Amino acid sequence: MRRREFITLVGGAAAVWPIAARAQAGKLPTIGFLGVSSAAAWEPLIGTFERRLQELGWIEERTVVIERRWADGRNDRFAEIAAEFVRLKVDVIITAGSAVPQAKQATSTIPIVFAVAADPLGAGLVASLGRPGGNVTGLSLQSSDLAAKRLELLRSVVPGLRRLAVLANVGYIASEMEMRDVQTTARTLGIEADTLEIRRVEDIEPAFDALKGEDQALYVCIDALVNANGRRINSLALNRRLPTMLSAREFVAAGGLISYGPSYQDLFRRAAEYADKILRGARPGDLPVEQPTKFELVVNLKTAQAIGISLPPNLLAIADEVIE
Repeated sequence: MRRREFITLVGGAAAVWPIAARAQAGKLPTIGFLGVSSAAAWEPLIGTFERRLQELGWIEERTVVIERRWADGRNDRFAEIAAEFVRLKVDVIITAGSAVPQAKQATSTIPIVFAVAADPLGAGLVASLGRPGGNVTGLSLQSSDLAAKRLELLRSVVPGLRRLAVLANVGYIASEMEMRDVQTTARTLGIEADTLEIRRVEDIEPAFDALKGEDQALYVCIDALVNANGRRINSLALNRRLPTMLSAREFVAAGGLISYGPSYQDLFRRAAEYADKILRGARPGDLPVEQPTKFELVVNLKTAQAIGISLPPNLLAIADEVIE
């Protein structure tokens, strides 16, 4: 055997060794998918994740097992599910947002990939973005100018916007930080921001009941709790004829008015690529935390008609997607 062929053979064997070792042990690699929201709300996201896995050669029940669990926006479920995955000895945990610290607390050895995290460095999830260290890595949502961009877009939809309601789960630090960022940006634009603070699903309707009649629009800070109750929030806003600004396309598809932010489907697709690398032997601490590369503006014409507003032509022209 020539030297080059030998090196290629050895390198290829090293790349597939983790898979081969599990196969010899009679156990397929197992992914634990900790969905922070509901199965219905996350259906497009887990679908994107699974399709990318298939493209990379991971076929469920043939080359990989996927254990799916749903927290339905309940913080108390995060630790329970993470502990279950540790007992099941999964090979990698995929999750997002507020569930990441709970998963990290449950295990320091099982690799954890976050498809979405607001500030992984500031939250202490990783040692650095370039070299995370430990057992956690994934995709960060960090971007300093998103609140300003969203408020500018909202002002184009609501000319003369002077008063804004901001809905946020203050039990989740990232949402609380976003709320403060929106308040600060609103002041610079001469907009008064009223806060609607929630911590659990039972707080949502009372928060809307507390709305002041002067509020002209609603800015929604998305987290697991809000995501799991997205249709309800959109319905309550629609009943009050409030234009809504959101951060994810999925919310607009469920009846919201407008969203601007990273493509969550792209983030979950890339999370599958992290899982692929880890299942093939990469260490999570060596995989840099990546930033969003795809941002999208999505508007819902049907919702605009329902609340009686006309979306400006220049906004429709630059939208990545118009839902009719």
